[in-house]
Amino acid sequence: MSTALEQASSVTGLVRENVAAHGRRAALTFVKSLDGAPEDDTWTYAELDAEARKAAAWLQAHCATGDRVLLLYPEGLHFTAAFLGCLYAGMVAVPSSLPGQYVYQRRRVTAIADDAGASAILTDTATLPSVREWAEAEGRTATALAATDTTDTTALADPDDWSRPAQDRDTLALLQYTSGSTGDPKGVMVSHGNLLHNAMCLTKPFGITDRGRFGSWIPHYHDMGLMALIVPPLLLGGACVLMSPTTFLKRPHWWLKMIDVYDLDWSPAPNFAYELCARMITDEQLAGLDLSRWTYAPNGSEPVQAATLTAFAKRFAPAGFRGDAFAPCYGLAESTVFVSGTGPREPVVRRADAEALANDEFRVVEGSRPGRDVVSNGRADEYDVRVVDPRTLEPLPEGRVGEIWLRGPSVAHGYWGNDAATREVFRARTADGQEGFLRTGDLGTLHHDEILTTGRLKEVLIIRGRNLYPQDIEYELRAQHAELVGLFGAAFSVPYRQDTGATENLLVIAHELRGRHADADMARLASDIKRTVSREFGASASGVVLVRRGGIRRTTSGKIQRTAMRDLLLAGGLNTVHLDADPKLRTLLDA
Repeated sequence: MSTALEQASSVTGLVRENVAAHGRRAALTFVKSLDGAPEDDTWTYAELDAEARKAAAWLQAHCATGDRVLLLYPEGLHFTAAFLGCLYAGMVAVPSSLPGQYVYQRRRVTAIADDAGASAILTDTATLPSVREWAEAEGRTATALAATDTTDTTALADPDDWSRPAQDRDTLALLQYTSGSTGDPKGVMVSHGNLLHNAMCLTKPFGITDRGRFGSWIPHYHDMGLMALIVPPLLLGGACVLMSPTTFLKRPHWWLKMIDVYDLDWSPAPNFAYELCARMITDEQLAGLDLSRWTYAPNGSEPVQAATLTAFAKRFAPAGFRGDAFAPCYGLAESTVFVSGTGPREPVVRRADAEALANDEFRVVEGSRPGRDVVSNGRADEYDVRVVDPRTLEPLPEGRVGEIWLRGPSVAHGYWGNDAATREVFRARTADGQEGFLRTGDLGTLHHDEILTTGRLKEVLIIRGRNLYPQDIEYELRAQHAELVGLFGAAFSVPYRQDTGATENLLVIAHELRGRHADADMARLASDIKRTVSREFGASASGVVLVRRGGIRRTTSGKIQRTAMRDLLLAGGLNTVHLDADPKLRTLLDA
């Protein structure tokens, strides 16, 4: 199958070949219920192709080749048909979350539509009224708008009216907007060649064939949901099974039941999902599960925690889950999605000296010596990888922590309409003259040719000259305080200008708290949080902010928006239920 991915000239061409070869084979399934007998909707390759051609014919009648098309869909089958319809039509798909009811959600969708210069919007019938209301409120009344799931084919377009456009591997396929966890979302320009090469990168090391069965609950507009879940099986001729993210959050055990019932091989999720399942799934829900056929359990999209892998493997071993099914992976939208991963094997965990790590050195310690567990994300066989000092741009040797730089055919073409950011991020040059690298913004190291990540460059907390990683602090607090289990927190720094003129970074912890608590109990918890941070990380927290559940701002893909949390705190925009602040932080908050 790697040969087909390497030789294909476009996604359209390869999908159409699979339609011709496997027209009656199930391509896409959406699971609606797993209470009792499974309830689902399924399309064969022929049915999916007909829906895609219908959308493509409508687009070709209303737009021009290369136009951007905003895709606003709830979970289900029709998003994939609309996505393929854009590619079939020679247009550029722009996946997005729905506008939603909150101002910041609507603002994000508006920003994406404006940045992309969308000429058309596709949605489904049920969502059409709310999408139309948003479009009119945002002054997009001239934009072509249609629902693609009408049962009357001629009400949209006749699939036979579609004509295949000229395309090659350089043709732009989609704009994948970044999550915005460390800044404003940017439209990553992903070509047909990027999609084809990245599918090869993902499937080749794991030996996945046209019989591979993919499936998960990850949002379809997220790079992991679209390009590591939906696209690869369609290019291989395999099958994909989907579930709503909301369903997973309400019933985590349905994800694992889906893996069992639908016999999935590849079912990826972020680290928090494995943690949630290990903590929340009951013995009764565990009984009867058979996870022995789950070949690959990729863990990516956010830092992988070794303790989560251990807890999940122990909890679900009675259901037949094998530790060698774990596949910790590394990727990002700017490289289409997949960069590294190796399997099948037990997770490779290196214990790094914590003090050395705080000084950008990766030094493995043995036995019970103090350290931090760092999970290997495997090899990046299809990339040229460098670890680079982000300040001097000097390539670093093994054993040093720096910014991860990448080169290869999966690296996207740049940011849409943003030449300056494209030059800075996608056209990087090392101090010794090596050109054409992607600056990932991720910190890490190479150890035995495998990528180990330690954090995000923009989110590293520099406290009294030491580098601390916010995700480590957040995870440790949940591990040690029962009141925080299953909730989200954000560790960030706030700059404080001293009388001498020097700037000091104050460490602040914001965390969700469920239910109602007495003031004395919240004061005790805040003090305990400070003690944990001091004991485990050798740092003093200047403030602890407890907020109600849902109060930690996250991106549409679930990543913590730590910068946004800092800004909200300083602007008085947090719905705080308890604040423990030292005099320095109090001065900033009262200003």
